[in-house]
Amino acid sequence: MNTQIFKYEQPFELESGYQLPRLELGFHTYGKLNKNKDNVVWVCHAFTANSDVLDWWKGLFGDNDYFNPAEHFIVCANMLGSAYGSSGPLTINPTTGQPYYLAFPQVTVRDMIKSQQLLAAHLGVESIHTLIGGSLGGQQAMEWAIIEPDFIRNLILIAANAKHSPWGIAFNESQRLAIAADRTFLANSPAGGAKGLKAARSIALLSYRGYKTYGISQQEDNDKLTDGYKAAGYQNYQGDKLVARFNAYSYWYLTKAMDSHNVGRNRGSVEKALSLIKSRTLVIGIKSDLLFPVEEQQYLFQHIPKSAFAEFDSYYGHDGFLIETEALTNIITSFFKTDVKGKIIQLQQIA
Repeated sequence: MNTQIFKYEQPFELESGYQLPRLELGFHTYGKLNKNKDNVVWVCHAFTANSDVLDWWKGLFGDNDYFNPAEHFIVCANMLGSAYGSSGPLTINPTTGQPYYLAFPQVTVRDMIKSQQLLAAHLGVESIHTLIGGSLGGQQAMEWAIIEPDFIRNLILIAANAKHSPWGIAFNESQRLAIAADRTFLANSPAGGAKGLKAARSIALLSYRGYKTYGISQQEDNDKLTDGYKAAGYQNYQGDKLVARFNAYSYWYLTKAMDSHNVGRNRGSVEKALSLIKSRTLVIGIKSDLLFPVEEQQYLFQHIPKSAFAEFDSYYGHDGFLIETEALTNIITSFFKTDVKGKIIQLQQIA
């Protein structure tokens, strides 16, 4: 299914006060809005993903999966600033006739949700039955549930946090330093910063996975090696793979957006902001997650009024939310069968 483009032909004001002259959002839909308009499942995607959720979240979203087009009207929008059809640093600046590149204004998670609210209105969505997201997607979903508490019936937050941590910001800054060290990043060309982006992806992978992941998947069976290790080849492969499908400028801006995530900003406190959420909420943590440690999800559970909490283990670390779809399906199934107030959902630990 091809990406659809929503065009908003009016100025779009960002949280910073800067106005984009117009807005475009790439998006995918699957299934149909039912007569009662109560079957909407909206997905907020993670960092470098796209809006084709049936492609990257197979096992949870698909024709034979828990969220399927036969029952649900599934919507996923490419986030503002990203590289798959939405307004971002490679969009043409009408003032110059050239891409914005580093002249693109900084966007925040709240800006991303403001743009998706416009898309929801365009699609005739009057309420969302289930809003779901992991990582940066979970940060977006959380913001939406705070901004429009009566619009979201059920909220599923996976491997996310209420405020991006100093640890997470440090990882993002390290990636930006790698990109900035590539002098082509300042050359203002679509391929600018490609080598820096490759290095940045290598840094990011270390936070997405972990010691155990590499110990199992990249272990050598030849004790005579002094070079050419599997782990080194894997880092290079994953860096090249991202460079082939993404760009350094979007990557730079999305890390900045993630750093901006703080639900307490201009709302009194983080706790006050979380108390505004009215949705039945399921918070899911991954015990082996280095980037979004499970105590961050426990904090959400403690401060979101109608919430349930579940955790599972995975040797994939943070990336487990994209891979362990059977575990997620089991947890989500239990959630929809349960009165969630203060509930801890039990799940057998997986290796």
